[in-house]
Parts: sequence; structure tokens; C-alpha cells
Amino acid sequence: MIYTDTRDNNIKVDLKTAVMGGMNEKTGGLYIPVEFPKLDSSLLNKDPSPSFRDIAFNMAKPYVEGEIPDDVLAEIIQDAYPFSPKVVPLDSISYALELFHGPTCAFKDFGARFMARTMSYFNRNESTPLHILVATSGDTGSAVGSAFHNVPGLDVTILYPEGKISPLQEKQLSTFTGNVRALKVRGTFDDCQRLVKTAFTDASLREKLRLSSANSINISRLLPQSFYYMYAALLVRNRAAMDNKIHDPAIIMVVPSGNFGNLTSGLIAKEMGAPIAGFVAATNTNRTIPDWIATGEYNARPSVETFANAMDVGAPSNYERIKAMYTLDQVREQFASYWLNNDGILDAIRSCNTKTGYIMDPHGAIGWQAWDDIRSGAMKNLMDGVKNDFTKPGLTPNIPSWGQKVVEKKAVGVLLETASPAKFGEIVTDAIGKEPPIPARLEEVMRLPDRAIPMENDYNLFKDWLLANL
Repeated sequence: MIYTDTRDNNIKVDLKTAVMGGMNEKTGGLYIPVEFPKLDSSLLNKDPSPSFRDIAFNMAKPYVEGEIPDDVLAEIIQDAYPFSPKVVPLDSISYALELFHGPTCAFKDFGARFMARTMSYFNRNESTPLHILVATSGDTGSAVGSAFHNVPGLDVTILYPEGKISPLQEKQLSTFTGNVRALKVRGTFDDCQRLVKTAFTDASLREKLRLSSANSINISRLLPQSFYYMYAALLVRNRAAMDNKIHDPAIIMVVPSGNFGNLTSGLIAKEMGAPIAGFVAATNTNRTIPDWIATGEYNARPSVETFANAMDVGAPSNYERIKAMYTLDQVREQFASYWLNNDGILDAIRSCNTKTGYIMDPHGAIGWQAWDDIRSGAMKNLMDGVKNDFTKPGLTPNIPSWGQKVVEKKAVGVLLETASPAKFGEIVTDAIGKEPPIPARLEEVMRLPDRAIPMENDYNLFKDWLLANL
């Protein structure tokens, strides 16, 4: 497979170059495949639907062909995924896609573990380590730290905004040892991301250190996140007639969205043949993409803090990939977009629990409220000409191609539950009056000592630290 650059489609590189570089240091662009091969129809139409690992192998194969042998790819898949996503019915036309059954209880385990093993394979003959720089607004850092911990030939530095992630998330980041360490930056996620991106385009730094990224900037984290979209779409399609008597439903993926890597992965799955009719981009007050869809103007902005902190992103990196894949009109055909403020997030957690008994984390709760509003009249109102003000919480005034399917009751929603609600225990407790259950692996982390290193929001100081310590 050949990969090109979102800022210069004349650039053509192989997978190893794209993965080990993270992004193009000359242009600042992101790598993207030149094509998205369709999965074989025999796999897409299999009933019962294929296992998660079978889907992962078959989806990954065309992207690594010629660079990673089939037997090595099978080992990578087997080692990366001793766990699987789970599809849980919430009601007759709504499903939670639980993505928190990996070691750090967040969806980013799926991408990070595949990426770590791929990078280790590509780095196997190098004499110096590959230094991974990653900015996180919540769960990315812990997933990457866990995935890369003690993996040969790799070294990881995680940047996170001090005081702007949940206490449990911070504990997961600040307790690593060995080849993984965390820097707590006095700033926002956007500041952390800016430090990382500047490092990647700093020629003098890259002369001394081999750098790569583990954010959704890196294509090897983005591609494996597409696996669970395919898995869930095939599973839901095959069981929908039994659950709700809807044959061949329009499957709508409702995606909590911050840096928009997860939703971009869903687009890749759809391009490869997943029976997905469309997407809902569910965001918090950092509504850069919903505003773009509503107005046609993309205006990156400073991020603001919310209860759904992993989505506190004012300048989403993967806007570049979405724009490279589709025109704005094509985006509008596929996407509905929806946003909530903090009061709305608390109400959404409460609403989901009251109506279904299910406990959502703050990010998934925005998705729940988006879907519940859309299927309960918001989409019909929009199609009837009643448009919500896009500067106020709710459904952005854009009618996707699948809107009529919702109105005709021929659609089902798959809501991505991206993290365990236990990672946001205080917020969830405020909403529903009881604490969510805490998985044992999170309880163990809380007993470890903090080792995070303070860092000012200053690139020169950051660069000096990297050169002195790596």
C-alpha cells in the first residue's frame, strides 16, 4: 500500500515511513492511504458475523502487504487483542459499543497496542531507539504508555495538560516507569499538541533524535480503530431483525469526537465495505467541526475545559484527513453533528441511566443524548424546516442522506462507549447519585506513586528537556 500526504498528494511513501515518521516533517501533513480496499464479500456477508480478530487480520492485511508477512501480522493481532469489543443492547434500536475492555479501560487500547507492535517490528534492525512523543487530553496517554511499556526499541514521552484531566486518568499517566514517562504541561491539550507538532517539524531536533507520534496523527493508530466499526456493524446488521424486526437497517454510528481520529477510523471502515449508513459527530463545547459542517468555515480555536475532557480539542488534527477524503458536501451527506455543554452532559448521563439502566461515561453520554434526540423528533423537525441555532447545544442544522431512514423508523444507533465510566466517577456520581463500579485494574493503578515531571508551556524548554533526557 502507498501512503500520501494530506498537504501534498504528490508525496508517496510506504507504510514503514508513514508509521515511523508519524507525520511528514517537511509539510506538517498527515499520512493517509491512497485507496481503501473493499473487504471480500464472503467475509462481509458471513452469518454469524466473523470474530473481531478475523476482521482485524483481514482489514489490516492490504495496508501492510509487502512489508509485514501474514504470519507476523497474525502474531501482532493475537498479541494486541487478548480482549474484544462488546455490543450491548440499550433498547430495541440502540446499542452501546463498549470499547473499554482493554488494559487501560479506554478505546485507545485498540489502536495503541497494534501500533506499538507494528513499530517494534519495523524498528527491529535499528541500533537506536525510536522516541514516541504523544499529547493527550485524557485516555490516549495511558493507552500508549501501557501498549509501549517494555516493548523493545521504543521510548515514550507523554504530554498532558496539568489539572485538566480526571484524577484517575492522571494517575494512569503519572505512574509509568522504565521506557515511558509523563510530562504535566502548564497549559491546555492544544498547547501539548503544539509542542509535539513543533518537535516533529524541528529539523535540528530530528537530526539528534528519531521521533514518531502515537496520537491519531499516526496512521498505525488510526487504521486498527476501524476494526471495531466493521465488527459492530456486521454484528448489529445480523441481529437487528431479531432485536427490532428491522431488516437491513440503516446503521448510524454515534461517535464522541475530539481530535476526530475515531470518527475518521469509522470512515475508513465504511469505505472498506462496513454496512454503515452514516455518523453522528457528538462533541462538547469544543464544537469546531459541527460549526464547520453548519457554516462551511473551519475556524480552529483555543480549547475550553468540559466534563468530557478527552474531547477538549479546539483544533482537531484529523480535520485534515476528513477534508482530504471528502468534499464538504460529502461530509454533510454522511454526518449529523451534535454538541452539549456541561449541564447537558450531566443531564445526558442521568437520562441514559433513567431510561435504560446503563451507566455512560461523560463522552458516551453526549452520544446517547444525540441519538435519543435524533430518533425522538429532532431529525424530523430538521427535515420539516425547524432548524436549531448551531451556536446552541443540540443538533446542528444539517440534514444527512440517512435522515429519512430515521424518520421512517428504519435506523438503529450504535453508540461508541469509549471509556469506562469509573474513570469519571465524580462526574457520574453527581449525575446519577451513585458511583460506577471500578474495574480491578483501575484500583491497582490508584495505589502507585506519581512520577510526572512538571513542564512549562514553552517549546525551547521542552526541546532542551528532550535533548538532556532522551
